[in-house]
Amino acid sequence: MSSNPQNLVQKLWNYCNILRDDGLSYGDYVEQLTFLLFLKMADEQSRPPFNKPSPIPKGKDWPALLAKDGDELEIHYRHTLEELGKRSGMLGVIFRKAQNKIQDPAKLRRLALMNLFLHGVEPHIALGDTIYEPDRGEPPGNSSVS
Repeated sequence: MSSNPQNLVQKLWNYCNILRDDGLSYGDYVEQLTFLLFLKMADEQSRPPFNKPSPIPKGKDWPALLAKDGDELEIHYRHTLEELGKRSGMLGVIFRKAQNKIQDPAKLRRLALMNLFLHGVEPHIALGDTIYEPDRGEPPGNSSVS
């Protein structure tokens, strides 16, 4: 996958169309993408050069998620969302009532692996107008999405 943000965004939205065919709405896709991005960005902030303490407990963090596959991944992700939603402070607020809406473990794995390629993409690009385009309410470059 290219590190070009526009190419990455297009690939993410192409995958949204696949998940939409499985019954996942645009809002559900954005929600799941946000949860995964949050886990990945928390992990990146805990590494050099930032070295900040991660708000995500060990075993429920990004590396633990990537270590799983198949049904084990889906179960682990579901439990991670549930546990993080029970935490105090902002972490609990972000994940409160969070649910895994990607039932196919292979598709969940693919979306998680796509997030690996966001390394080096600035957070305001990953979480801002480039991916979400909230004013349009639709995937970027895909105005025909219904």
